[in-house]
Amino acid sequence: MRRLLLPMLALTLLSATGTASAAEPLPRILVLKAERRLELHRDDQVVKTYRVGLGNTPTGAKQRQGDGRTPEGTYYVCVKNPQSKFHLSLGLSYPTPADAARGLKAKLITRSEHDAIVAAHKKHVTPPWNTALGGEVFIHGNGSGSDWTLGCIALDDADMTELYALVAKGTPVEIRP
Repeated sequence: MRRLLLPMLALTLLSATGTASAAEPLPRILVLKAERRLELHRDDQVVKTYRVGLGNTPTGAKQRQGDGRTPEGTYYVCVKNPQSKFHLSLGLSYPTPADAARGLKAKLITRSEHDAIVAAHKKHVTPPWNTALGGEVFIHGNGSGSDWTLGCIALDDADMTELYALVAKGTPVEIRP
């Protein structure tokens, strides 16, 4: 039954452009880092679960570029990349305004960088990914067997193909410890 539901779900969630249909609510992605699991939710029900690999330093929230940690918090899919070097990928809206506030206080980023991150989130677009906070955090393929990424969330390629078809830009993503 679940195998039949997924193609039907994909058709109702996405238009031909890969954006959400106005008539249908977006699904929601929940990543449980400690369990190495990504869940796709729809109407408060788990539709599908996937095994994931994380950053090479999987414990703790991302603090800065190069720390190998996968961020924790609430994001949205801001990019769909069909040409990813890691099969397919969904870009996440990291860093958030809260990350920017933390980074500004710690003098990791400038006021201008902070303001650009906040403005991007207000417009629901991709935030700057070239700051000391890091960026370009993706859900992508290339394997979930270990924690090998620089802070991304990795799925097996077949799972990524399925998830990519089910998710539109704007889809909420929550990453928990």
